[in-house]
Amino acid sequence: MDPHSILLRNASFPSLPGLHDVALHSGRIAAIRPVQDAAPGRNTDEVYDLDGRFVLPGLWDNHVHFTQWVIRQQRLDLTGTGSAADVLALVAAAIPTGTAGEPLVGFGFRDALWPDSPTRAGLDAVSGTTPVVLISADLHCLWVNTAAVRTLGITGADGGLVREAECFRTLEKLEDPDAISFEAYRRAAEAAARRGVVGIVDFENADNLQLWPERVRHGVDALRVEVSVWPDRLAGAIELGVKTGDVLDGRGLITMGPLKVIVDGSLNTRTAWCWDPYPGLPAGRKHSCGQNTVPMHELRMLMAAARDAGIGAAIHAIGDRANTEVLDTFEELGMTGVIEHAQLVREADFARFEELGLAASVQPEHAMDDRDVADMFWPGRTERAFALASLHRAGANLQLGSDAPVAPLDPWFALASAVSRSRDGREPWHPEQCVPAEVALAASTRGRSGVQVGEAADLAVTEMNPLTTPGEQLRTMPVSATLLGGRFTWSGL
Repeated sequence: MDPHSILLRNASFPSLPGLHDVALHSGRIAAIRPVQDAAPGRNTDEVYDLDGRFVLPGLWDNHVHFTQWVIRQQRLDLTGTGSAADVLALVAAAIPTGTAGEPLVGFGFRDALWPDSPTRAGLDAVSGTTPVVLISADLHCLWVNTAAVRTLGITGADGGLVREAECFRTLEKLEDPDAISFEAYRRAAEAAARRGVVGIVDFENADNLQLWPERVRHGVDALRVEVSVWPDRLAGAIELGVKTGDVLDGRGLITMGPLKVIVDGSLNTRTAWCWDPYPGLPAGRKHSCGQNTVPMHELRMLMAAARDAGIGAAIHAIGDRANTEVLDTFEELGMTGVIEHAQLVREADFARFEELGLAASVQPEHAMDDRDVADMFWPGRTERAFALASLHRAGANLQLGSDAPVAPLDPWFALASAVSRSRDGREPWHPEQCVPAEVALAASTRGRSGVQVGEAADLAVTEMNPLTTPGEQLRTMPVSATLLGGRFTWSGL
């Protein structure tokens, strides 16, 4: 029946007393009335009694690499390893199950604190002629063997590790989005919907403008998706005439997002571009303060071209020097946009986010993954690392995400880390950088402080109040239903 009407009866709201009825019509929120004032649900196609469950705006993950998240399940899981020896044992056990000639791909190692070093010789010894490519958890480094170097044409891998640009080029060779079934994408999107997710910003380095509308046509329709373009595809997007915010599919689920540029590396790989050198790097290691992976003059040209074409900019900056330089570039161009990650920021730079109208797209779960690495490699600076509270107090527009597959595509993880700075029973790390639950929730719902009449009916229904649930319990928040434009993408009601 079209237009379609749904009545959600006896709904609670996180910040309002009493129970309410929420009427949805033609994909939008038509009315919200206290239960005692509500009229019976006549002329309503469907009525659901929420029995006091909480209705809130649907959640967004503002930083995802969706294809890599989908194919993570097909890769050798290295996330539980604590040494090079651990990884080599897993590779040795997995080699006999591989098909001859096909690379064995693993994901999730973090070598920054290992007691031993990953080497090409060590990997060769357990892998033989099978090409092996092991992807670090931060996606900025590969550990490869000789067979992979030869098969994939990898350069700069003399010691076995490949970082930054060559890492990204190799990942592109390994990943063929067309080889992944639409069913796999559909399952991943529906799994996100089961956690209350209604939308993602996809930073996959792929032809997203073409791929995502095609996925929707094949039933991958549980999420809204903002798609990005990387520098090598910017000219094509400009030639097509698409602008940020333009709808790219017939159902209105896919919209054009920003230009994505990566200007430095990562903390775990010790390539984040900082003002101070990293302590304890191996002798002869280049770039003691990290790497500037895109020269600033080139960044300015890319951002100016995007700006002039009506395309926004989302710039990856992790180290404090990278953040300073990117802030300078936004200021020079008179341009607003997003800084992705903003993991280490100089005290003088926090206020510039608000002054320049910039959003800080941050991943709170990374602080829990990297707290020990930060203590070792950013000593004396961690009070301004993953500094959500400092960014918030300075007026930055916070946007929370996962960077999946670096962290799980589950905004409740980000919420939990943002409000508690703790995980796995450990003491909070720099608890002064916790943010209030209402701030974290707004940063996970595109700034929506609540459900408003007239808005699209993109909603999540939870068993508990996210504003009063203790931080660690947020990780397992029971989600009863998710609606996208008034359509259930998940229901356990």
